[in-house]
Amino acid sequence: MRSMLFVPGDRPERFEKAEKSGADAVIFDLEDAVAAERRAEARGHIADYLRRSSRAVPLWVRINPVDAAEPGGSVALADLSAVVAARPDGIMLPKARDGDDVRRLDHWLEAFEAAAGLKVGAVRVIPMITETAGALLAMATFASLPSRVVGVTWGAEDLATDLGALGNRDASGRYEAPYVWASSLCLTAAAAAGVLAIDTVDTEIRDIDAMRTRARESRRAGYVGKLAIHPAQVAAIHDAFTPTEAEIDEARKIIAAFDASPGVGALRIEGKLIDRPHWVKAQRVLAAAGRR
Repeated sequence: MRSMLFVPGDRPERFEKAEKSGADAVIFDLEDAVAAERRAEARGHIADYLRRSSRAVPLWVRINPVDAAEPGGSVALADLSAVVAARPDGIMLPKARDGDDVRRLDHWLEAFEAAAGLKVGAVRVIPMITETAGALLAMATFASLPSRVVGVTWGAEDLATDLGALGNRDASGRYEAPYVWASSLCLTAAAAAGVLAIDTVDTEIRDIDAMRTRARESRRAGYVGKLAIHPAQVAAIHDAFTPTEAEIDEARKIIAAFDASPGVGALRIEGKLIDRPHWVKAQRVLAAAGRR
């Protein structure tokens, strides 16, 4: 998934537009984008749309954190109770404090899947793992995750709030040190867990070229996709996370060279010395190109 587009759960008139936006997946938001007094209404809108959608793309739901509470009990459990029977493709878990939060969600989903007649593990999960200071210090606990977890992502806005910061970017639009660290930890945790690393949102919706440039840097760092908050961002994200023809051509040359010389650990191609890590990267480039 190169792009995952958020849409507020209490704006049902936007659901179909989001699904037809060109994004690789849509995330119906029950957390930050929805006021507490509108949650019940939003849950109903999301469940209704999940039941009648043709699923042109995967449809996910961002629930509330596992520790969020309301007078009636757990907010996250109420979210899951409303939407799992409507068969979302996945659940995004915000503000995961540690791996135990993810495992708790996994257990809850097993129960809701069984009640809905779904196969255990049918609903995938992507946790947001850097939105609190405590989560950064517990990052090692995200290295081993339930099998339904397909990726991890991070958040800079809530982290800035937790740190008491006035902002998270410098004058040029680049993340300041604590958020670069958080992003690096997300990439590291994803690699350790063997899941996809998905970059956080970019709040820029006017200067799309600047956003595209930052997205390209994210791909270079190791991310395979990015969260989006506006349909105008989708095409630029796809451009940034789609290999260029030059990259594809180079990858094919590397793989062909190793195929022609089985058992060789290092080769010279066009004046450059390459070895097995280059072969792995070439395989990833072609795999990404095949998802265009």
